[in-house]
Amino acid sequence: MLTVIAGTVMIPIDITIVAVAIARLSQETGASLPVIQWVATGYTLALATVIPAAAWAISRFGARQVFLTAIGVFTLGSALVAASWNVESLIAFRVLQGLGGGFVMPAAMTLTLRSAPPEERGRLMALMGLPVLVGPVFGPVLGGWLLDTMSWRWMFLINLPLGLLGLVLGLRNLPRLERGPGARLDVRGLLLLPPAMALLVLGTSFAEGTLLDAQVLVPIGTGIVLVALFVRHALRAAAPLLDIRLLGRRLTGGSAALLVCFAGGYFGSMILVPLYWQVVRGESATTAGLLMAPAGIAAGIMIQISGRLIDRFPPLPVIGSGIVVSTLGFGALALQLSADAPMPILATTHAIATAGAGFVMLPTMTIATRYLEDSAIPAGSTMINVMNQVATALCTAGVSVLLAAALSARLPDLGSDGVGALSALSPTERTAVAPLAAEALQVAFWLPVTMMAISAVVAFVVFRRTPSARTAPADGRRPVAAVAD
Repeated sequence: MLTVIAGTVMIPIDITIVAVAIARLSQETGASLPVIQWVATGYTLALATVIPAAAWAISRFGARQVFLTAIGVFTLGSALVAASWNVESLIAFRVLQGLGGGFVMPAAMTLTLRSAPPEERGRLMALMGLPVLVGPVFGPVLGGWLLDTMSWRWMFLINLPLGLLGLVLGLRNLPRLERGPGARLDVRGLLLLPPAMALLVLGTSFAEGTLLDAQVLVPIGTGIVLVALFVRHALRAAAPLLDIRLLGRRLTGGSAALLVCFAGGYFGSMILVPLYWQVVRGESATTAGLLMAPAGIAAGIMIQISGRLIDRFPPLPVIGSGIVVSTLGFGALALQLSADAPMPILATTHAIATAGAGFVMLPTMTIATRYLEDSAIPAGSTMINVMNQVATALCTAGVSVLLAAALSARLPDLGSDGVGALSALSPTERTAVAPLAAEALQVAFWLPVTMMAISAVVAFVVFRRTPSARTAPADGRRPVAAVAD
């Protein structure tokens, strides 16, 4: 487990480091927010694009080999991002990073889940949540310090020693798990699903002010058609790229739907909070990272607690309480985002909101995969990761478009370079426009909050009659106690 953690810790660190860098990157490259957000969205979309092939790769080459190769590609991509020379190369190399990172979590989940019986998987998933603690705590602070004292390039160079450490420990400690049957790669599915996901996110990112433009309707419509063709193909194929038939299992399919709503909203909000601190309040990147650190600590602590509770209690009280706290917390945070709101109150509200998230995502992943057979775990974990990443990419693009449109409506003099132009204002100029910039951020914040609220309804429908893992069967499987006996 410690080796798996060492190999995965740079993924959340990298994501949260980039979150505090969006405003600075927009300013230095001259790119507008809908363009520069592709530094995050392109990476996330690349993750989602290759994740469908993860189950096949793990079955074909083994989880250990896939894990180590993915870390190597991610580390190489980090070096290339640091060497990029313009916004186009920066986004392209971030995509390469994502292509490597996409295989990391499915392989890590397979190594973890296949090493323990079902009744202990919640505890192990909690241990896998340790990088989620380290990333949000150290990522924004480290990223802010590097931005303020050195260069944005160092935000990616720090992945090199972390990647090399993960490779050395992995070669030494990871077990060689038994491989599954050598299934053929679903080429037709690979030609349908990844382009569909890319087109959906691309069309969303073009929706600046209206959904009726051809540049929006054509990619989104084409993406929907490709998704429908993939579903038709996957239901007929013996070994599809993504085994969507697993969604027919109540807990797996219901948990996936819940995560699409909640994770999309939660990660979509991650670009808004550091932007508020930097472009509305005029704080440095380091200060923005420090103000976000309590939220990371709160989420990490709650992940450790919820990982143990989900093994002992029914999922609805655990996961449902987290959704309620997180939705109300982020809603309260959105309402408080004025130009002069008390900073301690904002940081506390953000910490409470993210603490609720610690009771939602990893416990829901545990429920989604708990009753799957060992042979179905790679496909199940792949399914969950794909849906999470697509939802995150779509919501991040949607939030960026909403924010750009809201800024343009309130501050038309900024032009298309809204966030970058705000970052370049003098303190006096920034203070004058701060109330209108705060209003724009509030508008964008309601998309993530709405998605989290929808996930509460999904949780109640899916989990209201689901008992704890130690007391009763689920999805037709025998109780864990009976299996143990």
